[in-house]
Amino acid sequence: MGSFRVRGGNQLSGEIVPQGAKNEALQIISAVLLSAEPIHIKKIPNIRDVNKLIDLLADLGVQIEKTGEESIRFTAKDVNLDFLETDEFKEKASSLRGSIMILGPLLARFGKGKIPKPGGDKIGRRRLDTHFIGFEKLGAKFDYDAKSYFYTVEAKELKGTYMLLDEASVTGTANIVMAAVMAKGVTTIYNAACEPYLQQLCKMLNSMGAKIDGVGSNLLTIEGVDSLGGTEHTMLPDMIEIGSFIGLAAMTQSAITIKDARIDQLGQIPTVFQKLGIKMEFKGDDIFVPAQDRYEVESFIDGSIMTIADAIWPGFTPDLLSIALVTATQAKGTVLVHQKMFESRLFFVDKLIDMGAQIILCDPHRATVIGLDKAHPLRGIQMTSPDIRAGVSLLIAALSAEGESVIHNVEQIDRGYQFIDKRLKSLGADIERFN
Repeated sequence: MGSFRVRGGNQLSGEIVPQGAKNEALQIISAVLLSAEPIHIKKIPNIRDVNKLIDLLADLGVQIEKTGEESIRFTAKDVNLDFLETDEFKEKASSLRGSIMILGPLLARFGKGKIPKPGGDKIGRRRLDTHFIGFEKLGAKFDYDAKSYFYTVEAKELKGTYMLLDEASVTGTANIVMAAVMAKGVTTIYNAACEPYLQQLCKMLNSMGAKIDGVGSNLLTIEGVDSLGGTEHTMLPDMIEIGSFIGLAAMTQSAITIKDARIDQLGQIPTVFQKLGIKMEFKGDDIFVPAQDRYEVESFIDGSIMTIADAIWPGFTPDLLSIALVTATQAKGTVLVHQKMFESRLFFVDKLIDMGAQIILCDPHRATVIGLDKAHPLRGIQMTSPDIRAGVSLLIAALSAEGESVIHNVEQIDRGYQFIDKRLKSLGADIERFN
């Protein structure tokens, strides 16, 4: 198990370039299974989850040609469906939450697909019903084997239909869209997710010959086509990394420039951190966070306590609530953090409390943070990363704390942040990786 030793209290400075978007990558890379022609993808993040998915596609027979440090040409001309029946597939696919994304493309192109119960973060229930209900409405037969933990979908022919999704699931919408692009007739998806990453997927599919209208809205209309061709696609920078770096700058009183941030695609993210009192300057497509001795939380017009809550796009992404929470611990003022989607994502706050933060965990979904206003720095402790976002939140806390912290199970952080220790070192952080 890997660990970080962090000596906090250093003021950081410099420029950092966000990696390609993890959540986009899992969808885009899975979509290469839809075509036999080459698909060239750029700005691929070098992180554990994405690399596992690429390895899984290689095992399925997809040709992987690395064309640059962050670029790969995929050719899914000879896909070996027999690999789905192997123990190796079960072991590899079950270790990766993103493996669920290969089902839609396999169903669309080959008429069948199967996947073991996928892994991922332990942040509460993450149901898959939306994916399979959508496949069934397109005409697929769904089966779940409770003994082998395998989900299977099959269809002789998918047919377009109208569907109202029970939740605006990003991965559910993406999977259904990838299945529907080659279904016979027209598919209409209402209450579709419309995150930038889903928009990116739709734009890429359209460049491959798909016919998707309504991109960017919650009402998608898809006219099925017989086949899809190749294309070239560049992924967005990771908005979760960008938000993490904003919080890092504030917590460590550092001046940091986040390069090439695609500010037009960040939605509420800058606004939420500005509500915490964090100053930002937008210079072209770069975000400059100046060093601040202190920052003060805004209150609502009626004087009531600021609430930060997650919501479907264009609301604030749940992946950044952990970062906002840890950032609030050193603000002046009080914040109620409301995590609506996952009931286990706030449990990491006990480690922040051990570090000296003033937090009341109201219930599994809500925490009240009473900011220390930089008067009392956090103190270093030993802790374990429970998931990607909580792990980075604890890392940010450690970098701002007095003394030495040790963070175990940093493989969780590696799943979502590429070379994070090396990149933070370049800003002046005192961080060491060890086993």
